[in-house]
Amino acid sequence: MLAKLFAGEEAWVVGGAVRDDLLGRTALDLDVACRDPESAARGLVARQGDAVFPLNEEFGAWRVVLDRSRTVDFSPVRGGSIDADLAARDFTVNAIAQPVTGGAVVDPFGGRADVERRLLRTVSPDAFDHDPLRLLRGVRLEDELGFRLDPEAEALTRARARLVTRAAGERILDELQRLSADGIERAADLGLLEPLGGRRDPRLRAFESPWFRLAVTFGENLKRLPIPGGLRRFVGILLRAQPPEDDSPRAIHRFRRVTEPFALEALAYVGAAELAGAVEQARDHEPAEPLLRGDELGIEPGPEVGRLLELIAEERAAGTISTREEALELVRRSLE
Repeated sequence: MLAKLFAGEEAWVVGGAVRDDLLGRTALDLDVACRDPESAARGLVARQGDAVFPLNEEFGAWRVVLDRSRTVDFSPVRGGSIDADLAARDFTVNAIAQPVTGGAVVDPFGGRADVERRLLRTVSPDAFDHDPLRLLRGVRLEDELGFRLDPEAEALTRARARLVTRAAGERILDELQRLSADGIERAADLGLLEPLGGRRDPRLRAFESPWFRLAVTFGENLKRLPIPGGLRRFVGILLRAQPPEDDSPRAIHRFRRVTEPFALEALAYVGAAELAGAVEQARDHEPAEPLLRGDELGIEPGPEVGRLLELIAEERAAGTISTREEALELVRRSLE
């Protein structure tokens, strides 16, 4: 596909795709360095592709979406040559180029040897100054690939840790969400969490979820980043959660009312994970239909309707009522 697109032209597959190929990993997304990214992108989408759009207009990068899931990103060759382009990259394992039309791999910094050693070395001492997001990327590559920063790269990360706040918030969030609990702890050890408002938390492994790890690590400070609405709601629910009084159906109902659909995560957050079974049982026995609808209460629409419907739902959960007639009687008594 790419070989035909670049027949007679110079272009190179670069970055993570080359590294992953050396590791025997399937690379769904490709990065290609070439002379004319826009022309290449439009040429590819005309042959095979779902969409094409500028990825970074200032830098001149373009993206093609294939099969609605895979992507090919085209970027200009920085510095006028592939050697100069690779010299501007982050780690040696990402500074390897494979000619699209065939030929010898370009590996001026010994990246292939570092892949074999599972070692992350920076291409240059100022790699983090040019792009502070690389500080988090190093941790994420350690975490995902089982690599390790070499002593110089680790020392440089610690020395430059406070630069991490200069990266774009969306990119910071993307890297953080990909970290496991081990990755979060490694970031803390390297001094990368504190500048972002994070800290070690003993609840880190209480629930297996990227959002949960972010919530316990950053708390309210997570809202400094451009988090999506769903994550914002999740964090708000966890921060407001209070432990159930006990494992009674009434207490569990009240807890679920303010924490669903994240009741299990909220239990872990408040240190009451032993009640997870009670929450799961309540979910399993959730009635398919309410005993009464709002328009069946016999009162004018307003806040009182919501109060009565919740009263009915709680008493039903507690087992004090189970029929429509009992619900109507409860409403009558409540309005007296």
